[in-house]
Amino acid sequence: MNVAKWLLFALLALPVAEFAAFVIVVVVLGLLAALALQAASSFAGLMVLRHAGGAHISRVRAALDEGRVTALSADGTGSLTLLAGILMLIPGFITDAIGLVLLLATACRRAPAAADNGVIDLAPEQWHQVEDPQLTARRGDERRD
Repeated sequence: MNVAKWLLFALLALPVAEFAAFVIVVVVLGLLAALALQAASSFAGLMVLRHAGGAHISRVRAALDEGRVTALSADGTGSLTLLAGILMLIPGFITDAIGLVLLLATACRRAPAAADNGVIDLAPEQWHQVEDPQLTARRGDERRD
């Protein structure tokens, strides 16, 4: 079988697998707990899409408007976050688990960690410039000399 047939088979088997997973969760936790868990995961997916997905969608729009296709391919973690939010929004425990794994993988990959030289790499929307009073005082002293 080629890849397209496997993909079609997986897409058709997903609702059956989701139903089986839902039945298992209902047996283990009960109907109300399973429905509450499903609603909570869909709400979490909505929040991921609103928070991280909205910024990614605006970057995609800006890149497409400017014709910068290379900017889209360089932003892999944003795409994975968007995909994780979509998967968590879709009702089903299997898609929620896949979305949660993707979200955790992008969070671990994206977490700003200090490099060996003490530099922390932040996304552009996570920082802003703050004037250092000591540097401003030194500049004033250098100008007087």
